[in-house]
Amino acid sequence: MNAADWATVRLTGALAAVTTLLLLLCGTPLAWWLARTRSRLKPLWAALVAMPLVLPPTVIGFYLLLLMGPQGPVGQLTAALGLGRLPFTFSGLVVASVIYSLPFVVQPLQQAFEAIPERTLEAAATLRAGPLDRFFSVAVPLARPGFVTATVLGFAHTVGEFGVVLMIGGNIPGSTRVLSVALYDHVEALEYANAHRMAAGMVVFALLVLVTLYAVNRAPRAEAGRPA
Repeated sequence: MNAADWATVRLTGALAAVTTLLLLLCGTPLAWWLARTRSRLKPLWAALVAMPLVLPPTVIGFYLLLLMGPQGPVGQLTAALGLGRLPFTFSGLVVASVIYSLPFVVQPLQQAFEAIPERTLEAAATLRAGPLDRFFSVAVPLARPGFVTATVLGFAHTVGEFGVVLMIGGNIPGSTRVLSVALYDHVEALEYANAHRMAAGMVVFALLVLVTLYAVNRAPRAEAGRPA
């Protein structure tokens, strides 16, 4: 790969890292609420979180482009705050990636939190542990496999995005050109050697992601199956 392709790899890695960090920060409390709430609005919120799983990426990108564009409410707000426009910038890619990858982080965390026995949290409460103490000292350690799964899936899904990032970021080298868009460019230009190398790298990356997930999820089951 040439220097431009390596710059694309670095940009994609930075986008995936920033997106995953933001998703963990905002997705963890959302997943905890979805796991513990008895609100009648839970199905609605769960459906909204899962929407990126069923909507075409171009649909999400189109509406985000309208919202963040010059005439959109988000675009007018960022302009009034002196932040400029988000479309066709790295910040715009981060916003779009957070929304599009949200279920890949929230759902594993929600499932991990739901698997925690209620009596474990009640026992911590009887020892005078407050809500935050119970969350950080009991729930988070028990949900560790869920955090690993959410981190790996969120990062990997962001790396593989195409439709959303193309709609929001376009194809600006060094600014918004990510791996999936660069691969499309190589194929369109009939540069199959470069396309093969880039695609093979993404295949190996995907395989490593799946092996990691299976290994992480297998370890707790193996521990649980051992005789006491």
